[in-house]
This record gives sequence, C-alpha cells and structure tokens, in this order.
Amino acid sequence: MLFGAEGIADSINGVILFDETLRQKASDGTPFAEFLQRQGLIPGIKVDKGTKPMALAKDELIAEGLDGLRDRLQEYRELGAKFAKYRCAIKIGPGIPSLGCINANAHILARYAALCQEAGILPIIEPEVEMNGDHSIQRCFEVTELTLRSCFEQLYDQQVVPEDVLLKTNMVVPGKEHAQQSSAEEIADFTLRCFARSVPASIPGIVFLSGGQSESQATANLNAIIKQAGPYPWKLSFSFGRALQDSALKTWKGEQNNVSEGRQAFIRRAKLNSLAQSGLYNEEMERGAAA
Repeated sequence: MLFGAEGIADSINGVILFDETLRQKASDGTPFAEFLQRQGLIPGIKVDKGTKPMALAKDELIAEGLDGLRDRLQEYRELGAKFAKYRCAIKIGPGIPSLGCINANAHILARYAALCQEAGILPIIEPEVEMNGDHSIQRCFEVTELTLRSCFEQLYDQQVVPEDVLLKTNMVVPGKEHAQQSSAEEIADFTLRCFARSVPASIPGIVFLSGGQSESQATANLNAIIKQAGPYPWKLSFSFGRALQDSALKTWKGEQNNVSEGRQAFIRRAKLNSLAQSGLYNEEMERGAAA
C-alpha cells in the first residue's frame, strides 16, 4: 500500500501545498516537506492547473494539468511529496452537466491517479459538484451519484488500485440560491445514501470539501454525517479550505502584529472540525470559538 492512505483520511495530518511552496525551505534551511514531517504532518501537492471552459460545451468546465504530469510527479516525490490531489469541477444548471462533461473529467482523474500510483504517490481524486445555483438537494444527489459512478468506472478501466486512492468530494447539499435549504441531518442522509450507491467499499477514506459553505455550516454538516455514518466501510474526515482558514485569515489580515491571534483562530477552528470528525461538535461551541 502507498504511503498513508488510511492515515491521511484519519484527521487533518495532511497538508496540500502548491508547487512553489513545496520548493521552499524553513528559516533554518530545512526543506519544507521535511520540516512538515518533523511536525507530524504529511506533505502533499496540488497538481491540477485549474479548470477551463470545455470545448463545444456551454457553461461546462474541464480540468487541465495532465500534460507533463509524469515528470512533475517524479520531481515532487524527490522533493518529499507523499500524496497529490487533482480537482475537477462539475456545474449544475439548465441542461447541465452533460454526461460528456462528467465522463471526460472522470477520465482525467483516472489518468492522473494511474500516473500517481506509477510514481509511488498516493492520489486524492477530487470531483466537486459545485453548490452555486438554485438546484434542489435531490438534483445535487443525482449529479453527485453520476459523477462518482463515472469516476470509479474510469479508475477501474485505468487499472488504478482502489485501496491506494482517497476520495475528496462535496457533501450533497442544495444550491446556494435554492428556496429550500436543508438541515444538517438531511444533508447527512442524502450524502451517505449517495456514497452507499456509488463509492466502492475498497476505497479506504473519504474527505469532505466545504465547497463554499460557511465555517459553522461545514462543521455542523460534517458532525451530522459522522453521527449518522453507522457501519460504512470508509473512514470519513475533512479537507476544508475556507471553512478551516477563513477566520484565521480575517484575523491575521497579513499583518505581523496579528500573527498570534490569527494562529489561535486557526487552532480554534481546527479543534471544532476535529470534534465534528468524531461526532462530538455542537453549535454552542461556536460561541467559544468566537470568544
């Protein structure tokens, strides 16, 4: 098994870096990947190059970044990266997504995952069904199921070993503009039913995107999912961006005098998400986090 497939899914012990960050060194000259590992953190690398409009497809996106990836992965491994992640974005709107868009992005994720395993790097596949729009939670369920099914079919076709893959994906939620927003419990039910239909038991772990949710929403939804998860075969955790860093960045403001307060804001949010990852979070804790 590749490095840390289950360990990365357990908690927030994996750090996803950009190319330029992986190449940096700590103040004492230690390579950054080595510095992170000394802190008990697993260094990873973002290898996609973003999304672009898909040719001949209205309002749909295709992920870029496969060109030259084999050579880049070899270099990233030498620099100390233990895992990689590659994001594809699926939009919901009138007449979209098309099966062509879903299948094309799934194929890209599968080719990326195969190259990672060839290089001895753990692949995290990140198919994200975006929450922008006025679609219902049922529509998100349908699109997420189609997307995940396509991804795992493509992984199989590309001979990717599923035990050495992690899934990073969206929760099943209604669009931001939908008139009927869902409770955390409803989101948990839809999300887990969707995964039960579409994610193989051989996948060791699933980590959730916050996907544009607020910090408190993402944490509450994660907590509800964990509490309802029952005897599912995957380890469930989180890989939040905004919902982990937003308060810290707003507190820090890029100013040296605010570093300590910004660090404390990050630690508070990380602790709340860690509690949610164990199903031990409640909304009353938000008051303490804001104090």
